[in-house]
Amino acid sequence: MSDARSLTLERFRWIGGHADVWQIFRDPEALASVVRGLAEPFRDDGVTAVCGIESRGFLLGAAVAVELGVGFVAVRKDEGIFPGPKVTRRSDPDYRGTRQELRLQRAAVGPGGRVLLVDDWIETGSQASAVRSMVEECGAQWAGCSVVVDQIDPARRANLGVRSIVTAADLPAWDEKS
Repeated sequence: MSDARSLTLERFRWIGGHADVWQIFRDPEALASVVRGLAEPFRDDGVTAVCGIESRGFLLGAAVAVELGVGFVAVRKDEGIFPGPKVTRRSDPDYRGTRQELRLQRAAVGPGGRVLLVDDWIETGSQASAVRSMVEECGAQWAGCSVVVDQIDPARRANLGVRSIVTAADLPAWDEKS
């Protein structure tokens, strides 16, 4: 079992019925291992930029960008200052039934780019699909999506090029006492 996988499983918790991956961020060894694990499947794939969706995607994506020696591209949700021309997409409903308005600075991604999306968890792929559409509208290629936890449908996983450290099925079962 890889270090990233074992450290993720050791630090994952259910709290009040909600998944808690924040323990990974609190442990420097686990965080470094997870960042390497997210970067590894794409290390030799010609990635020129890593993007991440606000908020955990910002943290993990920026760290993976440093690991790969490329720049980071922020994908913001509908609030907050984000200057300059933007590409926007409204995602399909996520696991909570919420549609997110996502924004990407147009100048951040362009022709000749190969962009990797990094996030903590993928369940429906709605936000990843919206980001892919924005990246491609800007003329860049989609490299794929690297996540800590994968819970996506197999057909969407293949379409989005998802690679993960663990799957949701690997996680300990939720216990009402958690």
